Amino acid sequence: MPGLLEARTLLSQNPKVVKDRAVIFLFMHGGPSQTETFDPKMGAPSGIRSMTGEIPTRLPGVTFGGTFEKLARLNDKFSIVRSFTTQSGAHDSKPIVSKYSYDAQIGGHYSRVAGGSHPETGMPRNIWLHPQAVNPEATDPIMKLGRFDVTGPLGPAFAPFQPSGKGDFRADMKLTVDPARLDDRQALLSGLDQFRRTVESGRATGGLDKFQSQAFETLAGGVSEAFDISKEDSKVLARYDTAGLMDVERISKRWNNRPRYQNHVNNLGKLMLMARRLAERGAGFITVTTDFVWDMHADKNNATMTEGMQYVGRPFDHAVSAFIEDVEARGLRDKILLVCCGEMGRTPKVNAKAGRDHWGGSAPLMLYGGGLKMGQVIGSSTKDGGEPANDRVTIPNLYATLMEQLLDTGAVRSMAGIPNEVNTVISGASPIKQLL
Repeated sequence: MPGLLEARTLLSQNPKVVKDRAVIFLFMHGGPSQTETFDPKMGAPSGIRSMTGEIPTRLPGVTFGGTFEKLARLNDKFSIVRSFTTQSGAHDSKPIVSKYSYDAQIGGHYSRVAGGSHPETGMPRNIWLHPQAVNPEATDPIMKLGRFDVTGPLGPAFAPFQPSGKGDFRADMKLTVDPARLDDRQALLSGLDQFRRTVESGRATGGLDKFQSQAFETLAGGVSEAFDISKEDSKVLARYDTAGLMDVERISKRWNNRPRYQNHVNNLGKLMLMARRLAERGAGFITVTTDFVWDMHADKNNATMTEGMQYVGRPFDHAVSAFIEDVEARGLRDKILLVCCGEMGRTPKVNAKAGRDHWGGSAPLMLYGGGLKMGQVIGSSTKDGGEPANDRVTIPNLYATLMEQLLDTGAVRSMAGIPNEVNTVISGASPIKQLL
């Protein structure tokens, strides 16, 4: 709480520090293949080149993996980086949380400067959406393979808000307000009053007190409407919907990851629509994760590259292309920056079971909007796609690029009271110069 109040005081003295923009970070958990996404390498030998073939795009000479048909028709609207490396083949939540962010979720660094909620709308600045935000029956995120809610030295007040039924606030509300009576104004007000007394009595302590208070303010202030995607026009809902792409019951029971593939197909489009709604209403950093589905070893848990890209790549292609078209139509291209990447890439060489294994040398990275230069391919990889060949881009470069879009970084550096960790994340490396 003291840190948040200090940040708000600083912001009141520097109102233009926070830009009117939002970052939506679609985290491709599990490690997407660079080869089957944006760098097919069809001139390489069998066993290296894309197993899903390639498809031409709107940019001459640029091709994508064969499951990205809709994105291929839009790639003059976004940019890809073929020289991005996460420098580690370990499963975790980098680059959302990494040693470069001091083991704090990157959105927490933003909200440390911007404040916990938008001063006009009350919308939380830092939000994490996973399938349970749109489907309470969805599987839990695999937290042991990468945390998205940690705040390191920043403190728990800057943890992302989770509209997923998982926070302590939601648990408390279930004890005090019958969901069936939420349309009864008197019952709702009574329940909120009881929760307010709970917070004020000290049952919520430390940084969690602020987190719960933020959740309370969100509901009491009417911001919850933004989380209700049923408010959207039916045609918009239909365009985003990924559930109709395939019959999820036909996903092979051979793979232990089947329930997560099903959740990915059913929920990714809805999550992207919710993210757009939240960005419009003042959220600044929105993390979207769709369970652990990009880990395509072709073992007992994970499908082969070819089959897996049907379950994972096609919903991604549909949802992200719908998002881009929607944002373009709404005139929000300069306001919203979409970032898509995972914690690593996949091995240049296909394994004996027709999958690809962990690889930290090269990883796919896609960026759309934010007022940046779009319609380009940045950097290149080696002949097998295993390492950057030029214009190497790392996680700190990505952090600097994101923060440059969200904050007046020069003004932040001159502000008193901003922790060194935050300043390092904001300006510890150069932004991706080709985008500026």
